[in-house]
Amino acid sequence: MNIEQALNEALGLKTGSNVPLAEGLPATVGVLGGGRMGAGIAHGFLTRGAKVVVVERDAEAAQGARGRVESSVEASLERGAVAGTAGDYLERFATSTDYADFAFCDLVVEAVPEDAGLKAAALAAVEAQISPHAFLATNTSSLSVSGLAAGLARPELFLGLHFFNPVPASTLIEVVVAERTGEDTVAAARRWVEALGKTAVVVRDAPGFASSRLGVAIALEAMRMVEEGVASAEDIDNAMVLGYKHPTGPLKTTDIVGLDVRLGIAEYLYSTLGERFAPPQILRDKVANGELGRKTGRGFYDWP
Repeated sequence: MNIEQALNEALGLKTGSNVPLAEGLPATVGVLGGGRMGAGIAHGFLTRGAKVVVVERDAEAAQGARGRVESSVEASLERGAVAGTAGDYLERFATSTDYADFAFCDLVVEAVPEDAGLKAAALAAVEAQISPHAFLATNTSSLSVSGLAAGLARPELFLGLHFFNPVPASTLIEVVVAERTGEDTVAAARRWVEALGKTAVVVRDAPGFASSRLGVAIALEAMRMVEEGVASAEDIDNAMVLGYKHPTGPLKTTDIVGLDVRLGIAEYLYSTLGERFAPPQILRDKVANGELGRKTGRGFYDWP
């Protein structure tokens, strides 16, 4: 019995499936971190036929990750976004608390909280367990991918894959090319994105990349307008939705993303790109008061 067969048996993963593997997709994918983003990433690969293992810090967190992925798959079935039964997908899904279970993965995507030290340590720990030929990616929305690569033994197999929330509904993945990312790795990432049914935007590693830099710039200016009494949050958002055809306005998007997440990105961009990304006081105050957006019930809007 080889290592893949042994781990499949240990994790209860099924080798066959009623869902064919999409062309260009890695057969077995690991995700480190099963929060909202990690669960969404796992969902994306599962629904395209890959086997997926999510590794979490402890059994309770792993159980939470399983619940999020199961709910996401069931919601896709109810919407008719995927065909078959929940079992067709979940028979290829496992959770674990052991990094060694990444050993048989072709690709591992790190999706831990947006903290450079935490991510760097997690990536080094994952790299120590995976195959020398496996790819490694970070799902960061703003941190330096080249900086995270500095502690890795095989930086040519590492890059950024910036997924967007909610992952099942989003059609964009930002592929972030670090200083030492290999051309073959970038080409592979393009194939993965296409196989997931999404569109790749390839960017050079720079503070905030393209999407976060532009999105945060608009959101911060919208916050300043609320702070200055120029208009209400609703009217500012309506101006962008109706006037510029944004699907949601910058302030409602901030509530969905999380004000704490937006503040963290803004602080990083402020430190690297200067005063134009200085977080407005209204953002600092709301985070300090626990008004983090949809996840706490209140941000720039009230959420039931």
